Amino acid sequence: MEDREIVALYWARDEEALRESEAKYGRLLYKLSLGILCAKEDCEEVVDDALLAAWNAIPPARPENLGAYLSRIVRNLSIKKFRYNNASKRKSEYTACLEELSEFLPSQSDTEGDFDAAETGRLISDFLRTLPPEHRRIFVRRFYYFESPEVIAGTDGINLNTVKSVLYRTKQKLAAYLAGEGVRA
Repeated sequence: MEDREIVALYWARDEEALRESEAKYGRLLYKLSLGILCAKEDCEEVVDDALLAAWNAIPPARPENLGAYLSRIVRNLSIKKFRYNNASKRKSEYTACLEELSEFLPSQSDTEGDFDAAETGRLISDFLRTLPPEHRRIFVRRFYYFESPEVIAGTDGINLNTVKSVLYRTKQKLAAYLAGEGVRA
């Protein structure tokens, strides 16, 4: 079923919208949440909560890309749940990604920072548009979807060392770009 048809079901307040959303995007949403939380039960809860949030937000929202809309909800709910469960013993891909990026992104506690989070996000988006599509896809899969380099390599049929090299070089270029724009770590 196409996104516009599923969104129309939400607008009609037809519960079939939830089943169709789950059928079309459930695996993607679960995988996204699992990269952040590591606990299957938490991921299932987050995906269910995300579908409920979509049910409550549509209407008035009318997302053009339902997959991206649901992914954003799942990502935000997963991060919120991760922070709530911060006493967790296992290290998730979310934690690993934050550690990788922390060396050149401004800290949230930096009160003298020149840019707020929204401006830094805009600069990162601008930077990503300058990358070759394959490098951009690898970077986004690592730092938005929190996939491990091993998963990226296996899924795309790319050598693991190539993935790691692309990520390393892209992070270095991003650090230089942000420094050139006045963003301090």
